[in-house]
Amino acid sequence: MAQSSIEWTEMTWNPTTGCDKISAGCKFCYAEVMSRRLHAMGVEKYQHNFKLTVHEEALKVPYSWKRPKLVFVNSMSDLFHKSIPLSFIQKVFGVMNDCPQHTFQVLTKRADMLAKYSEHLNWTPNIWMGVSVENNKVIERINFLRTSNAQIKFLSLEPLLGPLSNLNLNGIDWVIVGGESGPKARPMRKEWVLEIRDQCETANVPFFFKQWGGKNKKKSGRILDNKIYDQMPPIAWAN
Repeated sequence: MAQSSIEWTEMTWNPTTGCDKISAGCKFCYAEVMSRRLHAMGVEKYQHNFKLTVHEEALKVPYSWKRPKLVFVNSMSDLFHKSIPLSFIQKVFGVMNDCPQHTFQVLTKRADMLAKYSEHLNWTPNIWMGVSVENNKVIERINFLRTSNAQIKFLSLEPLLGPLSNLNLNGIDWVIVGGESGPKARPMRKEWVLEIRDQCETANVPFFFKQWGGKNKKKSGRILDNKIYDQMPPIAWAN
């Protein structure tokens, strides 16, 4: 586990590491770049670089946290990767079921696998399930998410690579929007962001604007129309 600089979480937990590219949003994958760096540093967990690797020993980690945490699960991988056995995904869910004091945020691009496995998983209220949607070409991921049994469902529209004008937000509890960051970052237009914000307001869905991105994401910041949007669903332990 590690403290996280990601604006919508507190820390990360990676029961698996490594992945491969499946859509346009993966082109400049931050996790791949970070894995290469950690591999070069000799970090044992990344000895296989960005090759998908299951870490059974990581399943013990959440039991050691003394205070409630907001946790991004598999920031360095995708829990619903086709090469991860359902039996291991069930073990990860078992840990999350055992730790109701923590809120776990799971995010996938493989929404079809999520839909396939959903009925075989125990969806306790502390497990938030999200899908990444970067443009209209992968909009069907939202429908797959909607069929899951997750009690909190969210969208990560990052890196936002095009307009999403007709989002169906029925059954969606949270929307995150962010631009791509890094030296080769693809641009995100303000009108795309405003349109999504307005759709969220109309549907009464919490809206979180993560970043403008670009070559220097700290400099570009996360202010939208003179305001920081950091709405989130209620966190059970925070009430």
